[in-house]
Amino acid sequence: MPFNEILSDRIREALINEKDVTEKVMFGGICFMVDGKMCMGVLKDEIMCRVDPELIEELLDMHGCRQMDMKGTPMKGFVLVSEDGFRNQKEFDYWVKLCLDFNPFAIASKKKQV
Repeated sequence: MPFNEILSDRIREALINEKDVTEKVMFGGICFMVDGKMCMGVLKDEIMCRVDPELIEELLDMHGCRQMDMKGTPMKGFVLVSEDGFRNQKEFDYWVKLCLDFNPFAIASKKKQV
């Protein structure tokens, strides 16, 4: 299933004033990179959020939020949020801010040598 283009447009619009935003197709969805680091994205109909790993347990108690995993292995510092978790603009903005607040502390993945 392709990713939700309307949701990706909402994120694109939310990040319009950020410097150094790029987009990459990955995980079967789209990822928005801020300052060369994964920040947030869209997988199917969910927002992928890179957040402070210390907040994960608290966030998992929120409606629509679940741990992101790859082939059954939890990804540290990543959650997926279904539409139930961002039913209005205030909730959507919360997730965007959470991702942007953590971005300066996130570690960029190592570049693959070609």
